[in-house]
Amino acid sequence: MKYAARRLAHGLLLLTGVSILCFLLADLAPGDFYTELHFVSGQDVSVMRARAGLERPLPLRYLSWAASAVRGDWGYSLAYNSPVGLLVKERIGATLLLTATAMLLAWLLAVPWGVWSAARRGQWGCAVSRIVAAALLVVPDLLLALALLALAAGSGAFPIGGMHGPDYESLPALGRLRDLAWHLALPVAVLVLGTLPVLVQHVRSAVADVMDSPFAQHARALGIPRHRLLFRHLLPAALNPLISLFGLSLGTLLSASLLVEVVMGWPGLGPLILDAIMARDFAIVLAVVMFSTLFLVLGNLTADLLLYRFDPRIRAPRT
Repeated sequence: MKYAARRLAHGLLLLTGVSILCFLLADLAPGDFYTELHFVSGQDVSVMRARAGLERPLPLRYLSWAASAVRGDWGYSLAYNSPVGLLVKERIGATLLLTATAMLLAWLLAVPWGVWSAARRGQWGCAVSRIVAAALLVVPDLLLALALLALAAGSGAFPIGGMHGPDYESLPALGRLRDLAWHLALPVAVLVLGTLPVLVQHVRSAVADVMDSPFAQHARALGIPRHRLLFRHLLPAALNPLISLFGLSLGTLLSASLLVEVVMGWPGLGPLILDAIMARDFAIVLAVVMFSTLFLVLGNLTADLLLYRFDPRIRAPRT
């Protein structure tokens, strides 16, 4: 409990620092929501800015925003004339569904691929695996998304944009699940292909390091079958760096999903934050940035707790 409380306190400090920095950067940005109201007189704009509290000193505005964030409102959207929390609540489910699906699929593919590649070091299979991973690594997510969209538009095999089809409400439960999975396919494919090479490289390196350890050589000398040796003994021994990578991959995938959502037309937080940036509605931008940071902190906290559970060296008392 002390370890978890200490890591949680570190996460809260990080969230506080990010919130202050983001608020300062938003204040330094030129203009605000009312700057684009060219059809309104300057006097009326001044009145509206004062009514929205934009004329108050920066520390007071930050404290007011922080209090609203604690309440769950996350400030007030001037463009939507609504608390930001309600807008985020409507869309965050779609973003989390996309991110969680991509993360699960990426790890399910990366672990056996990385272990297989590490077991074939120096062979042609490992060379081909590294070439494929390198080719995927150099392709930008934006280019990959545009290529898959063009393929879907030309073939008609996948829906373009949206989360559901027009007849979604009239479908049975299994039909709704199939329709959702069909709309998820392209965005998930972009995220998985963009993340997979990095995960495979780390899994291969971690398992390869363990394969050269004395206990692995002793296990091979005992005649343990290769498949059992890899997945029952070597992979658990290589968990430490992979658990740390798991926490980081959650934040990375969530950030990448915002761009993919805009390009692929997925109705998550990505289009919301893009519209907010264009309208200079900084309350929404701050909320989305804070939610991204929050999930990164939660991912790292989960990784730290897993490391504490599986690595006895972390639990050992310090001398």
